[in-house]
Amino acid sequence: MGFSSALKRGPWGGVLLALALAGCGGTATAPQEGSTASPTAAAGPAEGVELPNHMVPIEPNAAEAYWAPDSYHLIAQTSDPDAIPSAHGGPGNLTWIFSDDGKEIWRVNDHGQDACSFFFPDGKRIVWTSTRDNLDLPAGDWTDPNNYPQGAELYISDWKGGNIQRLTNNQYYEAEVSVSPDGQWVTFGRHIDGNMDIWVIRPDGTDEQRVTSSDDWQEGAPFFMPDSEHIIFRAWRTADQGKVKPTPMTVFTIHRDGSDWRRHTFDEGLNWHPTPAPDGRHYVYVRAETPTNWEIYLGDLAGDPPRRLTYNDQMDILAHVSPDGKKMNWGRATGPTPMSDIRTFVMDISSLDIGPERRVPWDPQWGQPMVVAD
Repeated sequence: MGFSSALKRGPWGGVLLALALAGCGGTATAPQEGSTASPTAAAGPAEGVELPNHMVPIEPNAAEAYWAPDSYHLIAQTSDPDAIPSAHGGPGNLTWIFSDDGKEIWRVNDHGQDACSFFFPDGKRIVWTSTRDNLDLPAGDWTDPNNYPQGAELYISDWKGGNIQRLTNNQYYEAEVSVSPDGQWVTFGRHIDGNMDIWVIRPDGTDEQRVTSSDDWQEGAPFFMPDSEHIIFRAWRTADQGKVKPTPMTVFTIHRDGSDWRRHTFDEGLNWHPTPAPDGRHYVYVRAETPTNWEIYLGDLAGDPPRRLTYNDQMDILAHVSPDGKKMNWGRATGPTPMSDIRTFVMDISSLDIGPERRVPWDPQWGQPMVVAD
């Protein structure tokens, strides 16, 4: 998020700054040190060459999408004229589901403002973020930590948007939601009094627990690892927010009960939006090559060097690996400026061999232990 002062004054600098600080990424329109690759590390593409990929041929555009259990459908908050307008101008977002070939598409929610969403592993339910029941509250700004929508709540429904059940009920910002692979837990980010922390809750609304509690770090974008016990997430130091350009972000893991907080990236750059691969060892995330060129990398919890997966002079963001480990979707800027016309792309990553058949157990030696003050 933040950038050089010169870029920040440019026509898109503020949008780029906001996107990286955003809990759920932006709208569609608006190294770790390690040894040489180990024998069990994922194979990488040739340097400078992307694996085969295609743009999903749908309208409306979608920047942040997550795979269904069938590794065919995706869920995303997409630009929609029926949504409350974005704080940055233009239409806001509502939740849609579509297939990765563009042959199927439908809307889940039809009013309010929506943000992050995710599929349950049962192939029947989804969880999504919306302000649909709090339209009387200020709309806020999904990309500004100082002005997050206070009416953002979590909802569970079927794929078509029926049988809606409200999971949270308060006036905090709650978003950045995902579901454990065993379907027993929902994890999300909650913003209270200027602090962003990670929480978990049962799908029936019981057993809500706070996972992180630190004034020093702003934690968010949590995703369960395949063991359904550990969570991978990103965080930035509270002291860096709005001061260091770009804002350094770090990839961490933590146990669901709040123990065993571990660090996995060690540079001072932007390491954003880590999501796990089904092999239990690798993850995909965003690194900033320049203030206006962000790329997708394959990270390794075991410590082998990251491998670059995208090569594009503008923005590649918000990647997620399909449950079968054969595909990766991400958002790519296709317009004339770094953040314009972001579309959903799908890459064939089957050659990386990071699918569930390569699943390895969690290794307690991965990463560097953290001592975090409350």
